[in-house]
Amino acid sequence: MTDRRELGRFLRARREALRPADVGLIPGGRRRTPGLRREEVAMLANISTDYYERLEQARGVNPSEALIGALARALRLSTDERDHLYAVAGYQPPQHHSADGYADPGLMHIVDALTDTPAQIVDELGTVIVQNAAAVALLGPLANRPGREGNGAWLWFTHPSGRGLYPQEDHASLGRVIVADLRAAVFRHGPHPAGEQLVNDLLERSEEFSAIWELGEVATVRSARKTLLHPHVGRLDLQCDVVLSPSTGNRLFLYRPQPGTDAAERLEFLRVLGHQTFTT
Repeated sequence: MTDRRELGRFLRARREALRPADVGLIPGGRRRTPGLRREEVAMLANISTDYYERLEQARGVNPSEALIGALARALRLSTDERDHLYAVAGYQPPQHHSADGYADPGLMHIVDALTDTPAQIVDELGTVIVQNAAAVALLGPLANRPGREGNGAWLWFTHPSGRGLYPQEDHASLGRVIVADLRAAVFRHGPHPAGEQLVNDLLERSEEFSAIWELGEVATVRSARKTLLHPHVGRLDLQCDVVLSPSTGNRLFLYRPQPGTDAAERLEFLRVLGHQTFTT
């Protein structure tokens, strides 16, 4: 059962303990009360302000487990604070390295600080949790999609028409990298129900995935050279660096230009183009 009073009290306390800069927001004018505004937390969690206000005021709403994960991410909760939020909401705290939409606050701080470098956080199974504006401009909006529509393996093998961002000659090797990384994640910490279900569903949906899965390859993605064919800026030769959070299994993917190429200029043009699109 949800302890509405403690839930509301805890949400309010964590909101008031944060500054706009802590979550990548511009302060903007004088504030009569400390911390974030309710509408700011609601925006970060992708819910309505009215719904969030009712949660803080303990007024008869039972948040879903997915929403609790979104609130933990929006409020930059530590793993202990996240577990407390789940408990007072009436849910079992997630196991470590679970795919619950939670983002490591340290990695979130890095993403908030990066404006020119495309960066995104993915969970252990390869689902995109958070993107900065530069990553959205580069790779498209992948965070906060329903179901598995933000999972890299699911998109690659069930929506192959979306592979146009990568050269045709790289498709086979990229598919093997995705499968090897997924196998490493599913078996790394013992039973992984969400990972096992994802694999079983992919085996049913994709003959290509099934064939690669049978190869038995296992390798965690850490750093790799990427070539992207962007529809607006053309070919981009990039280095994808990966920063791991050992406590959560989250990974931060950073995309930087390869030295000796014109990728830096093309990324700058993409950043300006994306800014114009967002402001419009």
